[in-house]
Amino acid sequence: MPVTVALYDRALEMMATAIEGLGLDLNILTFNKDGKLFAGAAEVDPAETAIDYVWLSPLISRDKAQEPVFELMLKVKSIDVLQTFNAGLDHPFYGKIKPRGTRVCNSSAQAMAISEYVVGQVMNLYQPFAEQKALQEAATWQITPFREIWRTNWLIVGFGPIGTEIARKVKAFGASTSVVRRSPQTSDIVDQAGTLADLARFAPDADVIVLACPLNAETRGFANEAFFNAIKPGSILLNIGRGALIEDAALIAALDDGRLANAVLDVFHEEPLPTANPLWSHPKVRVTAHTSFAGGGGQTRWMELFLDNLPRYARGEVLVNEVNSNDIA
Repeated sequence: MPVTVALYDRALEMMATAIEGLGLDLNILTFNKDGKLFAGAAEVDPAETAIDYVWLSPLISRDKAQEPVFELMLKVKSIDVLQTFNAGLDHPFYGKIKPRGTRVCNSSAQAMAISEYVVGQVMNLYQPFAEQKALQEAATWQITPFREIWRTNWLIVGFGPIGTEIARKVKAFGASTSVVRRSPQTSDIVDQAGTLADLARFAPDADVIVLACPLNAETRGFANEAFFNAIKPGSILLNIGRGALIEDAALIAALDDGRLANAVLDVFHEEPLPTANPLWSHPKVRVTAHTSFAGGGGQTRWMELFLDNLPRYARGEVLVNEVNSNDIA
């Protein structure tokens, strides 16, 4: 029996040769940016179509086709597995498709880029790059001391593929890592682990705090006044998870009174961030436009995940990044 696969038409254009090279018996459908489903050149009725495997390429986001495509997926008669480009599954679409029994695989393709973003931002704060440039322009020979990552303590909240890759990189610098995850399991890149209940115990020792967890009922707004009261004075906070993990008023208060030295924010309650939002102009805040995933290798890793998972599905094997349905709000 052939596997019925549906993917974005532009993604198929890029990957047709690679998909053919898998040697699988496939019935390939495509969908376009307007949310229309096709078998070859003929449009088909999604309500009459059962699909085994859907891949939502990141191209649908770049083409601003996410909402029409999500609406299409909810019209399809049945979908066995949906592999998405999203790491976080807090978009209402995933909650709507969950009751239909669709298995969802999220993406780890962003992990490499986001981990480099995090380390790069911390190094940029620790090292006096601007001062060094100014000294060069003034032809002034002067030593510029800087803080090392070595022996700093990192608290990583969320330990999926992104949190794991961050921990792997900072351990290579000689940092210690504490992680908050569902189960308090350590490894060669984790010095201590706990759950959200352990935040108050871990936070006072953390020089760098990275929020990399999904947004759900448990994590929404957990970085609140009590959280910031527990942190180590002078620490750095980076949020590459979701904006709603943080209560912004509590964050700004912690920055203003020195509990936090700096905050690096890539995600926000509202995106794009409104121009009147005080985070834009706060002297201790670095704002980036949800760009931490945008490394040059992301597209290749997204495609590789699909080309790895589809044969697994065809052979009835365990899929990469399949999400526990209980973790979808």
